[in-house]
Amino acid sequence: MPDTPARYGFVVVSNRLPVDRVVADDGSASWQHSPGGLVTALEPVMKANDGAWVGWAGQPDLEFEPFEADGIEIVPVPLSADEVQRYYEGFSNDTLWPLYHDVIAAPTYHRVWWESYVQVNQRFADRAAEITEEGGTIWVQDYQLQLVPKMLREARPDVTIGFFNHIPFPPLGIFSQLPWRQQIVEGLLGADVIGFQRADDASNFSRAVRHLLGYSTTRPYIEVPVDDESAPVSRRGTKVRRVLAKHFPISIDAASYEELAARPDVQARAREIREGLGNPKTIMLGVDRLDYTKGIRHRMKAFGELLADGRLSVEDATLVQVASPSRERVETYKQLRDEIELTVGRVNGDYGTMSHTAISYHHHGYPREEMVALYLAADIMLVTALRDGMNLVAKEYVAVRRDNDGVLVLSEFAGAADELKSALLINPHDIGGLKNTIMRAVEMPKRDRTTRMRALRRRVLENDVAKWSASFLQALENVRPGQQITPAPAPASASDATGGDAS
Repeated sequence: MPDTPARYGFVVVSNRLPVDRVVADDGSASWQHSPGGLVTALEPVMKANDGAWVGWAGQPDLEFEPFEADGIEIVPVPLSADEVQRYYEGFSNDTLWPLYHDVIAAPTYHRVWWESYVQVNQRFADRAAEITEEGGTIWVQDYQLQLVPKMLREARPDVTIGFFNHIPFPPLGIFSQLPWRQQIVEGLLGADVIGFQRADDASNFSRAVRHLLGYSTTRPYIEVPVDDESAPVSRRGTKVRRVLAKHFPISIDAASYEELAARPDVQARAREIREGLGNPKTIMLGVDRLDYTKGIRHRMKAFGELLADGRLSVEDATLVQVASPSRERVETYKQLRDEIELTVGRVNGDYGTMSHTAISYHHHGYPREEMVALYLAADIMLVTALRDGMNLVAKEYVAVRRDNDGVLVLSEFAGAADELKSALLINPHDIGGLKNTIMRAVEMPKRDRTTRMRALRRRVLENDVAKWSASFLQALENVRPGQQITPAPAPASASDATGGDAS
């Protein structure tokens, strides 16, 4: 392997880098930190370990040298326009994404997309192998890079490899539809630790391993046959490598959200939002990427029917929907946007008045301060995902509610439902049940709201992103006891500094 200018003991590999290239009006370019949940989750760990981050810059045919950004070494993997279309928009987002989300939309299978997926995964693996020091640790992220663990193990058997799947892993009956199902499973089994959002996801993966490869599984371990005389012997008398496959539910930097919610300017902005909406008695809020898995159409249908039934009035209730742009070059997403905007127009046309709008719809993203103000302004948070790995929006809403008020309506098909059991859990496919639950939230007494929100906040604040990363890194250390990975420092609760109630 050729010499490299620098090697790192801890390397994160993800499809996207934690920075975005921004071009100003004068043509000058700069790098800004990305606002995504994965960046927020991993940035403290990277800084604590002087780590490197391998990924794509988000634009085709963009090549540049590695550089440091706020204590993290940025190591690019370039993609051509053709690879973006085949590997990213094609196989990752038009094959794997719908398949892994219970085939809510039909997956598309193209061999040329698969071939590009293999080639790009190999490029990511080669780059990570090149910059990782002897005996180092590599943490691979998400469904776009499922072949990378095996490729890394073949190239660098000395390193410890982790993989975390941020989206659901489907049941065997669905996963088996994938023509390249065995290659995906074998790719993931290159890791020492495979993390999932939910226990059901880990079980689905173990079952796929048993069915497709015939390997022995004793939850949470999978025994992978190896040709290594020093490896332990299984009950079957074969040499094996034990892979840990279990759930590590991801979370948020709850303290930072508390701090924002305590700022007077953010609180003032929340009051402005309510006034701008006509000071309705109840503001409902949905915050999602514009994606067919999020159940946006279902919540709008339920809300529209409540207005039609007379159970809600447009003077008393408003639905605010933030739907940030997502994969706008993929045809399925274009159709979804058209459907949602048609629904918004129809509901507003039928029920809006000169002074009150039924649905306040926003097809763009907002900075974090504005989102926290929206959370503070909202009486009810609607998370109606049809399928979701976790859904961090639900946790963000809970984290900012230092007043112990507000109601979280949460889909049982979101990973967050496993933890946030004091929310009002719903089946978004049951429109009648969803309508009744919304009305229950609208009419819930203050005492009940407070009791539920206190329980939700306790859960989110105790299980923040620092605890998530520390638990996964500890699992990696346990695989190879000689490994030393510095966990992210646990932030002090913002309530300690502000005097707010964090119970």
